[in-house]
Amino acid sequence: MNSPGRRGGTPDVLRTVTVGGRTLRVAIRSGDGTRPPLLLMNGIGASLEVLQPFVDALDPRREVIRFDVPGVGGSPRPVLPYTMITFAPVVAGLLTALGRPGAVDVLGFSWGGGLAQQFAVQHRRRCRRLVLAATGTGSVMVPAAPRVLARMLTPRRHRDPAYARRIAGEIYGGTMRANPERAAEALHAHSRLGPQRGYYYQLAAGTGWTSLPLLRLIRQPTLVLAGDDDPIIPAVNPRVMARLIPDACLHVYRGGHLALVTEAGELGPVVEHFLDREGPDQHWSPRSPGRRQ
Repeated sequence: MNSPGRRGGTPDVLRTVTVGGRTLRVAIRSGDGTRPPLLLMNGIGASLEVLQPFVDALDPRREVIRFDVPGVGGSPRPVLPYTMITFAPVVAGLLTALGRPGAVDVLGFSWGGGLAQQFAVQHRRRCRRLVLAATGTGSVMVPAAPRVLARMLTPRRHRDPAYARRIAGEIYGGTMRANPERAAEALHAHSRLGPQRGYYYQLAAGTGWTSLPLLRLIRQPTLVLAGDDDPIIPAVNPRVMARLIPDACLHVYRGGHLALVTEAGELGPVVEHFLDREGPDQHWSPRSPGRRQ
């Protein structure tokens, strides 16, 4: 069974895997084995298809693994709730079930960035390098404006393209301010909708969770990607993360919360450069417009 992978016309392989009582829909884009696999952890309410533009922007030689969390996209809704702490072992078990028992590179986007931080600490030997994109430290951080937070409490933007266009500039910032239709395209063009309960389970998983006391424990080389106009994650938050993670570098791009998808052509090479660099490099800088701070 195939997913809508498009680069080079080669579709990804879709699988359904059950780990620890959780059944997950998984997409795997094959690589040539010369690089560690890259595991992507998605944002809240978003099916794995939403990240397709970013996958297409990566080197086709790199294997990429994506999954839908329980109740989102093609994964059935969970029987029991889960938390970041209880779900991280499920992700580790997923890698084992897929025949990847060693270390992988991990990229967490938005909500998935919280899970990625937890995974990097809880399963240190399974994570080689870490990329944290448009994400923060959870419940203890400088919050978004109350109106933005209120929009995030409902999955309506994932289900109503007209509503997504109407609020896109306000909650996503960046190019969505001038072109709000791009948000509707990013969220609806190829995405799959799971039951609404899946969104609320995912929202609840992060309630009361924070990575702030964990940041010093993240020992992997880490790239923090932050937009200079991200209403959901105010810029002070990734700056704090980059200072507290021992081996972190910060790349501030010109854009908003969805830039990993809508500006994938810019950010894909930045991620590739970071994942491919060898050894410590205190003067790392991206190969695309932006800045390290």
